[in-house]
Amino acid sequence: MIGILGGMGTQAGLDFCNKLAILNRGKVDQEYPLFLLYNKSNIPGRPESIGVQTGNLSNKKINKQSRKKYSLVFKSLLKGCKLLEKNKCKFIVIPCNTAHYWYHDLKKKINIPIINMPKEVYKQTKKTCNKNSKIGLLATEGTLKTGIYDKIFNKNFKLQYPTKSLQKNCVNKAIKLVKMGNVKTAENIIQPAIKYLLKLKCKKIILGCTELPIAIFAFKSFKNIKSSKIFLDPNLILANSAMKKNKR
Repeated sequence: MIGILGGMGTQAGLDFCNKLAILNRGKVDQEYPLFLLYNKSNIPGRPESIGVQTGNLSNKKINKQSRKKYSLVFKSLLKGCKLLEKNKCKFIVIPCNTAHYWYHDLKKKINIPIINMPKEVYKQTKKTCNKNSKIGLLATEGTLKTGIYDKIFNKNFKLQYPTKSLQKNCVNKAIKLVKMGNVKTAENIIQPAIKYLLKLKCKKIILGCTELPIAIFAFKSFKNIKSSKIFLDPNLILANSAMKKNKR
């Protein structure tokens, strides 16, 4: 059984479940995958809880306030993972990019595997892009600040980001609008950031916040999502990885 730690946000967790079900579509109920979704929507805000460049509780450079914020999110995430582990899930997926800031510390406390979303996106990128290609990244400010993707991608690719103005007025607003359920407006607001990255000649654009695929693909068919030549959807990539791991 697949363990899904969701609620970051709720729409993103449901989007992951939907993609998982479509990828594993069966002819009868019994052919669909077993999964347990813990929609833990009470986890403290992840971007707001990031104040340092490392996800390590033992680092002495972390000031007390940052350490406290990091710890509050960590404990809440850990509680969610423990519940999934207790209910005999085979492994855990977390459909939230920013939450992977806490990945390494969580991994130390959990006895079942946790699939690393950014690493799975990296593996997919390697299959479709040449070395040193420009790859755009649209994400929360928390994900950008901590370098969750940079640490994995920088050896082989050149990550590109929106300007500060585009980040504030397009990316951040689009993410917030999806959380509020205003998907159509979010789809329009994110477009200038996309166009900017395309002007930089990015071969692919990572939708590095799980709200963003909802904004961009909400009114398109699943076939369009799978066949996209521009966007890398971490939720879809994670669902594919979970499907393969679950069959082993």
